[in-house]
Amino acid sequence: MTGGGPQPGDDRPRWYGRRRGHRLRKGRQELLRDLLPRLRVAPPESGGRLDLAAVFHRSVTDVWLEVGFGAGEHLAAQARAHPHVGIIGCEAYINGVAGLLAHVREGNLTNVRIFDDDARLLFDALPDAGIGRAFVLFSDPWPKKRHHRRRFVSPENLDALARLLKDGAELRFASDHMEYVRWTLERVTAHPAFSWPARTRRDWLQRPEDWFETRYEAKALGRGARCVYLRFLRRPRGSRGRPPHTVSGGHPPVAPRG
Repeated sequence: MTGGGPQPGDDRPRWYGRRRGHRLRKGRQELLRDLLPRLRVAPPESGGRLDLAAVFHRSVTDVWLEVGFGAGEHLAAQARAHPHVGIIGCEAYINGVAGLLAHVREGNLTNVRIFDDDARLLFDALPDAGIGRAFVLFSDPWPKKRHHRRRFVSPENLDALARLLKDGAELRFASDHMEYVRWTLERVTAHPAFSWPARTRRDWLQRPEDWFETRYEAKALGRGARCVYLRFLRRPRGSRGRPPHTVSGGHPPVAPRG
């Protein structure tokens, strides 16, 4: 399903996913009405960059970003496990936003903020080198070739993440769609701002130690699909590029297979 495109004179990026699903129960509607306004992140109307400390109204040791948090189970689990880290979640699907709000209320999570729109609209408002970790988990692979330009992993979005991430910060990507995994690996390893620290196939087939399963991941595993977990690091600013990454045998990483 394709979402509405920009109106004449509107330079917003085009959104292709769903905005709404089934009708929400009364309790979820109340969360959208009462809780979301207190947690919503909004770019400054006058332009400029957000003060991340002010966004969370309290001291946080780091700020993480999740692009497309689905129903919010992963983001909420990370927030519970890291109460001193502020986490901004971006999701345009309103039913997913309601799902995260339910997790926030049930867990009394005070370190979560929400941008309920296309993440790309928030990027320009975030400060340089302000994000310590970013998650892009099981995003739509847009499998048809004519739709590949809709994929989140693109040179433009990688440039934006490179600006936002701190030196040494981690970018996590996961998918059960192997062609999208190869697409992502080729593009991120070709970007001068990112390195891929994997050395053996276990590094992409095994979850990170502090991983929390997403709803989509559980469904994929339940139907016997294999999931791949990629971790990239933001190179220090000013560092010179390195030779192509190699994995156990000296071959460049065309793709994790099997």
